[in-house]
Amino acid sequence: MNLRSLIVAVMVVLAGCATSARAPAPAPVVVVAPSTWQQVDREIVAASQSATEQTKIYARGAMDYWRTRVYQLTEENFIPWFSSYWTQEWLSMKVSWYTISATGEQDASAKRLATYLLDQYQKRVLAPVAVEIDPDAILGLATAFYVDILQEELQKISQRHGVPMAQLNGRIQKIPAIALGPPPARDASLYQVVHTEPLNTLPAYAALIDKIHKAGGDKGVDSTETAMAPVAKRASQRMEAEMPTRGAASAVAAAAGKLAGGLITVGVAGIRAIIQASDRPDSEALIRSSLGNTFDKAWAKLLQNPTTGVMAGTLYLAAQIEGNLAGSAEVPSVSSGSGAVDWSPAESTTQQIDP
Repeated sequence: MNLRSLIVAVMVVLAGCATSARAPAPAPVVVVAPSTWQQVDREIVAASQSATEQTKIYARGAMDYWRTRVYQLTEENFIPWFSSYWTQEWLSMKVSWYTISATGEQDASAKRLATYLLDQYQKRVLAPVAVEIDPDAILGLATAFYVDILQEELQKISQRHGVPMAQLNGRIQKIPAIALGPPPARDASLYQVVHTEPLNTLPAYAALIDKIHKAGGDKGVDSTETAMAPVAKRASQRMEAEMPTRGAASAVAAAAGKLAGGLITVGVAGIRAIIQASDRPDSEALIRSSLGNTFDKAWAKLLQNPTTGVMAGTLYLAAQIEGNLAGSAEVPSVSSGSGAVDWSPAESTTQQIDP
């Protein structure tokens, strides 16, 4: 090889090294048949239905735990407090004041006592349990549980039918999951719901939870006051019946002087304590029965009510998703008439929708 040939060979090698690597060939576009999209839609509906059933089981377990803790703290904190001697003395004073300040309203003292007892029940039972779990928390957890299952199923559907996830994402951008607008921020697609983490940062989801709360009213357990009513009425009637005796004992004690009066007062208090001790089992049985029956009903309502219960968020999303897919799951395409949804994937299938 002569010198000129060697130089040419070296230059060719150097030029090859200087050339940038070729970009990989773009992946071929996957054409998804209309019949495949129809099957995908059917499987999304089935996945939503399955996720709903699994969420019901989860919500039932969480509500069972909440009810158990409520019963436990009722026994540990509220009943001993309510039936103790000094609490009953304090309640007697309150009933006396309620009776004196009543302005002709029927059962005024019992109603005001029921409100006071409800406040105490909230403080001693419901609030401590809520630190661990309560129906509002279960509502959010159940909805997130449903969404997590649905997200996993969407990935399986993509793999099962060979539909690229980017194309499936484009399709589910067209499926309404929350429709509470205007404004548009109160609406969200299935894509937004399954890709927003955490879910409670999605404005449309926050609007949905607010709607559920307003439908259920301000109180977490609407019928607790009803449960307190028979307890308060019985306690009020007994305490009002004791008021003349209490007044007479005070008058005798005052007439006898400080020392003897103190002894008489202690003696009357001792007699009241004995009477109350004999009445205590009945009082405790009444409050157990009243609260137990009411909480069983409240528990069932919170679990089963589709618009105000712990499954309300899940059932709303499922109804929206399944309802909007009902037509496309039966026929390959959806007409473009008024109110119809365009089921073709969006042009951009990788861009995150801004909630």
